[in-house]
Amino acid sequence: MSVVTQEAHGPHVPVRLDVERWATCRIRRRVLAVVHTVTAGQRLLEAVRLLEGDCRVQLFFTSAPDVFSNGVAAFLEELNGLVLPWSQAIRTQFDLALAAGHGSLHELHAPVIVLPHGAGHNKIVRGARRGHQVADRGVYGLSRQRLIRDGVLVPETIVLAHQEELTRLGRECPEALRAAEVVGDPCFDRITASLPSRALYREALHTRTHQRLVLACSTWGPQSLLGQRWELLERLVSELSQEEYRVAVLLHPHVWNAHGEWQIRSWLAELARWGLAVVSQYTDWVGALVAADYIVGDHGSVTLYGAMTGAPVLMASLPDADVDSASPMAELSSFAPRLLDDRPLRRQLNRSSAAYPSHRYERVAARISSEPGQFARKMRALMYRKLRLRAPAVRPTTEPARLPSMVRYDEPGSVVS
Repeated sequence: MSVVTQEAHGPHVPVRLDVERWATCRIRRRVLAVVHTVTAGQRLLEAVRLLEGDCRVQLFFTSAPDVFSNGVAAFLEELNGLVLPWSQAIRTQFDLALAAGHGSLHELHAPVIVLPHGAGHNKIVRGARRGHQVADRGVYGLSRQRLIRDGVLVPETIVLAHQEELTRLGRECPEALRAAEVVGDPCFDRITASLPSRALYREALHTRTHQRLVLACSTWGPQSLLGQRWELLERLVSELSQEEYRVAVLLHPHVWNAHGEWQIRSWLAELARWGLAVVSQYTDWVGALVAADYIVGDHGSVTLYGAMTGAPVLMASLPDADVDSASPMAELSSFAPRLLDDRPLRRQLNRSSAAYPSHRYERVAARISSEPGQFARKMRALMYRKLRLRAPAVRPTTEPARLPSMVRYDEPGSVVS
């Protein structure tokens, strides 16, 4: 990671006023990727990679203030990009800023494009306290409290994945409709591109041909699968025969970064010795999802993306009060079976397969993106339009997910590749 700092001889080359004197390539536009969390950073990579090969554009990264910012420094170090301290980023002019979070964006000197950092907009969040007033609860990413600051719309562009989200945005924040642009969902497109390689992902997770892979997916927070039903992981590895089943767990990056990697590894160590596969936080989660025969989840985005895979989704935890009733997640939860404590897990899994309502899953999947296969093309067109540059002639493509890896317990901190 190269950290750009203000030194005795002035700022680093790409942010100098006389950059033309020092830079090897002629930099015509400067773009800032604003990384609030690891999850947001992962989503931003789907966009900034669309600028690859264009030496007219210089990309910077910065870590924005956020309660879940732990892990961002390591994420950025792995990228080896030019990283501006937040204090310098908010004093520097950029031609465009990209973000997948909302905090402190009003401090930037750039037109801002905001992307969702998950599957659409499903969660209801508490109002933020400003002074002595608390704003009403609203849909995260669509509500006035996230988009308006001192009566002014902060983002210049709000990226949406589906046309129906325009209606929901209009209800939550009508003045933001003029800034909305529907471009599709990058994870939807990567899952679609990855489905033909399902056997490779299963092999990477050490799942034998005759085994069925059960993937437990937990988002973060006290209402998540892990927060509500930790004992379910114990039941999955103890009740399901290892001859017939392979059990894996996939945790939201906020879980790892809120508690620390050592602690999560420690908490799961005994279950790992019983046969639980722990999907690494550094791996591409799409491959693990595509590999699954059963998805046991909660109200997180990964569970919703599971509706695309053809695997039954079973709900282990679902806080109805925290899910927007108009969202695809609410529709999925209306028919996905609840995983019950008083019935054998094997019987519940088998029943979910036997009664799999494919048409209902297809309807939910269709609500994730109204522009299937189009994110790369439309997002790149949007960015170049905002940069006032002609896009390169080469058409962008969507690559399948990389092979997933698992946490190893014989060497602390290492993973199986």
